[in-house]
Amino acid sequence: MPQPSTDMWLEIARGSLDNAQFPNCIRALDGKHVRIKKPPNSRSRFYNYKSYFSVVPLALVDSNYRFVFVDIGAYGSPANACVFRASHMGRRLLDNQLALPAPCLLPMSAGPPAPFVVVDDEGFALMANVLHPFARRSLDTHRRFFLTVAFHEPGVMLNVPLVFVHPSDVF
Repeated sequence: MPQPSTDMWLEIARGSLDNAQFPNCIRALDGKHVRIKKPPNSRSRFYNYKSYFSVVPLALVDSNYRFVFVDIGAYGSPANACVFRASHMGRRLLDNQLALPAPCLLPMSAGPPAPFVVVDDEGFALMANVLHPFARRSLDTHRRFFLTVAFHEPGVMLNVPLVFVHPSDVF
């Protein structure tokens, strides 16, 4: 999967503005615990807070829900924020190496320039280029509608059941 260029990020942001009326958004990030059979000699590295063994793929999708950046294979034990910080994608974002466009003025705004951002849920840490649109506990009907229409919730692309083990192998 090629690394997006600045021009690709701008195209993705245009799609977010057109589809969700969300300027400077390079779209949605989420992780998903995928159940696996306990690897030999792994101890608790793959054992997650949901009480099963898993790996955590992370995905960043564009405004058409196409994968833009994927990181697969993190241990299941850490939280999404830790998985993201340790991932190739997270390190590149933190080190400002993703070729994101420079901050720019928002439409119909006099300033200051706003950075390009990734939207996720509250399982991730807030950073200069990472934000949460609304905390789930504060979702009223209008906010829930916004998330559903604009993003189909950040985890839409990872809400596909994946099976890597036979159910009798899980415990």
